Amino acid sequence: MKTKHIVLGVVLSASLALTACGGGAKVGAGAKTGEPQKGGTVSVLLNADYSHLDPAMGFDGGVNNFYRLIYRTLTTNSTVAGKTSEMVPDLATDMGKSSDGGKTWTFTLKDGVKFEDGTPITSKDVKFGVERSFDPALGIGSPYARTLLDDGSGYKGPYADKGKDFAPIQTPDDKTIVFHLNQPFADFGSVVGQNSFVPFPVGSGAGTAFDAKPIASGPYKVVSYNRGSELKLARNTNWSAATDTVRKAYPDNLDFTFGLDGATIDERMLADQSGDKDAISGGSLQPANVSRVQTPQIQDRAVKTTAICTTYMGMNTTKPHMSDVRVRQAINYAIDKSSVQTASGGSQLATIANTIMVPSLLGRKDFDLYPSTGNKGDIEKAKALLAEAGLSNGFDMTLDTRGTPMIQAQSQAIQQSLAKIGITVKLNVIDSSTFYEVIGTRSQQHDAAITGWCPDWASGATFLPPILEGKNITDKGNSNLAQLNDPAVNKQMATIAAMTDVDAANKAYGDLDEQIMKLAPLVPLVYQNGLQLTGSNIGKSVIGFNGGVDLVTVGLANAAK
Repeated sequence: MKTKHIVLGVVLSASLALTACGGGAKVGAGAKTGEPQKGGTVSVLLNADYSHLDPAMGFDGGVNNFYRLIYRTLTTNSTVAGKTSEMVPDLATDMGKSSDGGKTWTFTLKDGVKFEDGTPITSKDVKFGVERSFDPALGIGSPYARTLLDDGSGYKGPYADKGKDFAPIQTPDDKTIVFHLNQPFADFGSVVGQNSFVPFPVGSGAGTAFDAKPIASGPYKVVSYNRGSELKLARNTNWSAATDTVRKAYPDNLDFTFGLDGATIDERMLADQSGDKDAISGGSLQPANVSRVQTPQIQDRAVKTTAICTTYMGMNTTKPHMSDVRVRQAINYAIDKSSVQTASGGSQLATIANTIMVPSLLGRKDFDLYPSTGNKGDIEKAKALLAEAGLSNGFDMTLDTRGTPMIQAQSQAIQQSLAKIGITVKLNVIDSSTFYEVIGTRSQQHDAAITGWCPDWASGATFLPPILEGKNITDKGNSNLAQLNDPAVNKQMATIAAMTDVDAANKAYGDLDEQIMKLAPLVPLVYQNGLQLTGSNIGKSVIGFNGGVDLVTVGLANAAK
């Protein structure tokens, strides 16, 4: 979902969608003295396949990191170390010009931007790409376009409503695109850097076409793809570095291998043998192997990021018992977060969370409404609240989860915590590659789910509204897993969204975090850290906003090898 989806967006973990705060990292044999070289092949080892190659459908952090290799958007995150939370122009010449009190935004395309077949990218292609996110079957990814551009006409995308003009987006010429929002939004220049703003040739990509064979606008194109097994990228010769200040495009090729056991990936990366010297792990180190990163040689190849995303248990407020705020508050009191932290790999890989917003967000407020000694849970307060709700004997509930070792351990920690207050938790294990799609389908949601969310940029606007605003409840692609539709929360979100002062808006989101937690629609569990390994021939790279090594900065220290 982060992606998150979301949350969890990212190359850091195929089992958890992760995105991350900005930063930099020195990794690889030549990392301390030289830049990566042009040429060669970089390998990426992953536990699970990416959710979708179609950017209208994918939204977890792992695939967000991948998308920038093959796609471009009007703006995107910087790749300057320490500044990756900043958005910069990509296909557009600038961050956009606003008018009409922040409800109208105009962007101009750069000269020389092309698709992989050499066809120029026009404003109509950008419009078409955004329109695709309104297709009920495809638009299960990033919600921002649907949220801010919905004009109430019931538009269903360019395939179902073929030939129907979508009035909120205008293209007066091939270089100019104008967005008419349904509300002011001061940071729309960051919104157009999201996946749903990837351009595609008008009329292309119906059904699942782009999940099998995308049309590239970035520096690489897909040359072969076997779902669940492998994905191979090669240079897109029609990408122009002169138009792109973000992507480095060092390797000639990138090879992705899916379906590897997490322990196997760890062993290969720790051993650093043969071709794995040119590889990076696509997921965080398994908790059991964290203690093995001790020697200087391995530490030099370890990339650590902190407080990347919030892992949480969303509670479905439409379900029996979960609709009672006292029950949700009781569950917040009962969870032994120290055991969840241990299950997450200990303090190296996780920090105990008490707020929804991750610490790296601007305006974030620190508070704890459900404190307990040693973060082990307050069983007495939890039982008292259940008694008030008429549930002294507890009840049965189903928790949607995944089969990866860390997530299973987290699930079992929750199961054991809630057993102490009489709640029997049944685990519904879902395959990692389809997890977010399943729990985002309301008809398939159970009582609760372990998931996470990561910021799309460093603002509460990318954290609270997507997962807790009432209008983001949808039958498919639902990011509001709690299905919270609280009038006061919705009103405050609308008020903040209309603010023209971005700093004031960020502070207001911090206060709103506390307001929402009084309703307890979810349990913040941990802020997920990451520990990623690279091969010894991987050169200096950057920790990206999507979490871990930013794939568009990766290259070999010695391409001749």
